[in-house]
Amino acid sequence: MPLALQGALESAQAAIISALVVILPLAGVWATDGFENRKIDFLARLAGQAWLLIHGVPLQLASVNLGTAAQPGSGVLSLFPLGLTLIPFLLAWRAGRRLARASYTDQLWQAFLGAVLVYGAFGAATGFVCRTQEVVINIWLAMLLPLIPFGLGMVVGARREAGSWSRLIGVDAVDWIARTSQHSRWAGSYFASAIKAGSVALMASLALAALLLAVDLGIHWAEIIAVFEGLKAGALGGAVLTIAQLGYLPNLVVFSLAWSSGAGFSLGVGSHAGPLGTAVGPLPAIPVFGGLPTGHLEFGVVALVLPVLAGVLAGWWFLREGENHFDEWLSIKIRARWFTAAASTVVLGALIGAVTGVLAGALAWIARGSAGVGRLTEIGPDPLWTAAWLAAEVGTGVVIGYSAGPWLERRQKLREADLETAKF
Repeated sequence: MPLALQGALESAQAAIISALVVILPLAGVWATDGFENRKIDFLARLAGQAWLLIHGVPLQLASVNLGTAAQPGSGVLSLFPLGLTLIPFLLAWRAGRRLARASYTDQLWQAFLGAVLVYGAFGAATGFVCRTQEVVINIWLAMLLPLIPFGLGMVVGARREAGSWSRLIGVDAVDWIARTSQHSRWAGSYFASAIKAGSVALMASLALAALLLAVDLGIHWAEIIAVFEGLKAGALGGAVLTIAQLGYLPNLVVFSLAWSSGAGFSLGVGSHAGPLGTAVGPLPAIPVFGGLPTGHLEFGVVALVLPVLAGVLAGWWFLREGENHFDEWLSIKIRARWFTAAASTVVLGALIGAVTGVLAGALAWIARGSAGVGRLTEIGPDPLWTAAWLAAEVGTGVVIGYSAGPWLERRQKLREADLETAKF
């Protein structure tokens, strides 16, 4: 079939499947009288609004309490679950692979154009049908924002299937780089390796933050179960509540990252949760909030070591990459090796720390949002403070890791030699 039509069918399939994933749990709650409104159109609109929310579309909530009962107003629900956003992303990843397999290098744009147009139309139609007096939806945002996770998933899936950008879009990056000067290639390799090292530091920081979150939930498991039991949601309601909390699990990991960096995060206007102490107001009865550390934490400052450890790993990784061309250039210009080694290492730490800070700030901006009700209009970490704290801590770790890298490499080679000797 024509590639544009195949792309349209793939995107329609992804939209319908992701909508069914949202509708089925809500339909189960509706069938067991979990909602006060028993009309079928209420269920359909609620499912459509949930579908838009997992795609990052903010919902304007009208006639909600913004502080006191005497001051009704409106608020924006913009805290979307990153875990559930993976559903359209993975469906788009599958569609991207299938379209790349069916296209030639110079024809893929036709399939992508058909897919984007249909998915955008699906989002616009959902926003138009599901808007009510209580929930106001911007049609343009409903059309454009779902294209971000969907389009990103398609590009990643197509690149995975093609194996290289040259086979995907016809641009040979290797040939383009070969035509540049040697100095340009060295500078490009240096900055590319620094960006990769910053990504390594961010992933290591997120892994350590996820481990910290798991330990905290394990310690406060009794409090979390007590909140679950107090809700008396029943088997199906408890299952839906669990799915919703799992959907927000990546957001909580980013919150934990900001907490371990020292920047902390907020759970409402005027509140702050950080490693040195927590001061929050009344929170809704959501089980996962039972795991929030409260009061003064004597050993909370130890959490600040985690981003530094991630920086140590990134510095060691950069040393193994062997692309520190700035150090080579500086050592040629200045003969004092003690100065050039220290200066290039400090610059490297600042560069990788800045990359990690920018990426962490972007994650914090994506993970934060507003629940649209009462004090909960500010939830999550501050992107600028998170970026600044992570940049400083990771940069410090990079200096340590790069400086200790030769010793670590020597130790590893000695262990490998001992293993070879033991074989004989």
